[in-house]
Amino acid sequence: MPIDPERARLLFQVISSCYERRSLILTTNIEFSKWGTILGDEKLAAATIDRIVHHGRLVEFGGESKRMGDSLMLGRQ
Repeated sequence: MPIDPERARLLFQVISSCYERRSLILTTNIEFSKWGTILGDEKLAAATIDRIVHHGRLVEFGGESKRMGDSLMLGRQ
């Protein structure tokens, strides 16, 4: 779900102010290639991603979702 431009700039400011000064943990299920759509600005997304990945570590989890495995809607328990 896209966020408005002001919130996208605020997110960038938080990430930028932490860049090379503090640790930051971000979680998302959205791949980097789609961040421009979410943030509403491809250049802002690229600058944000640049700061995240420069000293960052990407941890990707695979496999079946615990929530889907326990889903009552799917008849699982």
